[in-house]
Amino acid sequence: MLIHWACLCSEYVLPLFGENIDERLTNALTVAKEWEKGKVSTGSARDASIRAISVANEILNPTAVAIARSVGHAVATAHMADHSMGAAYYALKAAKNAGLSIEEVRKWQNEKLPLEVRELVLKARIVKERSLKL
Repeated sequence: MLIHWACLCSEYVLPLFGENIDERLTNALTVAKEWEKGKVSTGSARDASIRAISVANEILNPTAVAIARSVGHAVATAHMADHSMGAAYYALKAAKNAGLSIEEVRKWQNEKLPLEVRELVLKARIVKERSLKL
């Protein structure tokens, strides 16, 4: 459930990357979706996450950096559930950098949370965002 939500968060802001979205990002999201279906290993997801994060380390545009980090965290959710929070956080950071309302994006993200984990994630989100000072 969390990897699906994390991917939604990243995909929401992916168009803000620009016309030429680095294929390592789209590939990472594909790997995440395949992991969700049980078709790839956690190791493959980890490798895809590293490749997505390398995009963030190679570019200077703050919006694109946040998007790449969001994608990297989304696929890394296969390794550790808490990475889903990173995907959401960096998607919010990308939205903020692009001049979008983070309140509206956060509301959209919250609405996409599966009911089974909504309360748990919302409580954790408050603590995490406070510590990261979004």
